[in-house]
Amino acid sequence: MASQDWFEKDFYAILGVPKDADGAAIKKAYRKLARKHHPDQNAGDAAAEQRFKDIGEANSVLSDAEKRREYDAVRQMAHGGARFTAGGPGGGNGGFDDVFSSMFGGGGGGARVRYSTGGGGQPDLEDLLGGMFGGGGGPAYGGAGFRAPQGPRKGADLTARTTLSFRDAVEGATVTLSTNGGDQITTRIPAGVKDGQKIRLRGKGQRGDAGATPGDLILTVTVEKHPVFGRDGNNLTIDLPVTFAEATLGATVAVPTLDGSSVKVRVAPGTPSGRVLRLKGRGVPVKDKPGDLMARVSVVVPQRLSDEAKAAVETLQSLDEGFDPRAELFENATR
Repeated sequence: MASQDWFEKDFYAILGVPKDADGAAIKKAYRKLARKHHPDQNAGDAAAEQRFKDIGEANSVLSDAEKRREYDAVRQMAHGGARFTAGGPGGGNGGFDDVFSSMFGGGGGGARVRYSTGGGGQPDLEDLLGGMFGGGGGPAYGGAGFRAPQGPRKGADLTARTTLSFRDAVEGATVTLSTNGGDQITTRIPAGVKDGQKIRLRGKGQRGDAGATPGDLILTVTVEKHPVFGRDGNNLTIDLPVTFAEATLGATVAVPTLDGSSVKVRVAPGTPSGRVLRLKGRGVPVKDKPGDLMARVSVVVPQRLSDEAKAAVETLQSLDEGFDPRAELFENATR
């Protein structure tokens, strides 16, 4: 129902639209401002939170044709479209001029609406509006009220934070959360969530009015680091150490996977350090297309050599005499 706020607040100015704006313009302005001032984007900013509420209130009125008609009528009265006049001896009663009657369908010279001030003072706006629009506080104009349909209000959105292990973030997990409303909520986090990602859990927010849907829960996720695995999109990454002999002569080596098993991979002869080997389907298990495991070869240089090993390396060095592995590097550097 209309309230005294309608006298005091300019909903058109709040949304930044002209008074003749159509529904599409109002909807566009509301969405733009709601994104800008949403509490998730302005954590701890009380002014932004109030602005967000004002924007929502303005949109709820201007996007409803019946509410907007009544709001425009009330604002016209507040800005001089109607005026109070003395209605009887001693000024004990007051009435609205014919301008007000015409706004709600009365004839230009018909009966005037009269409202008792209870002692010669100014009428109470809440009671006055109740009488105008069919509230219980006063008589309805013409014997029938003009009540603005409110409808059940959806519940408010809530926010929460949680920290997941790397494995739980990749595979999915069931967690119990404490919301900013003080409630405890148990929910399933889908596989593949990323560090810093916000998840909207539908219907997990504050309860709404009877018959209305609850709000949503906006969950911010922090993912812990893993000592072995990294992540690139839906691919998992791992550094795979191989010996000089394995990289030079080729070998089949085992690679650990996140689920605790291992998979064999072929290292081709002459594989350089830094080459990436792709293991299909061993990454993040998302539904549409699971990622891969990307194993980056890292050739391990021995720190201690036996006399026999040192002699073998020296023999290899002598066989490489005259070969400069950096020749192409210097040639390209001068281009």
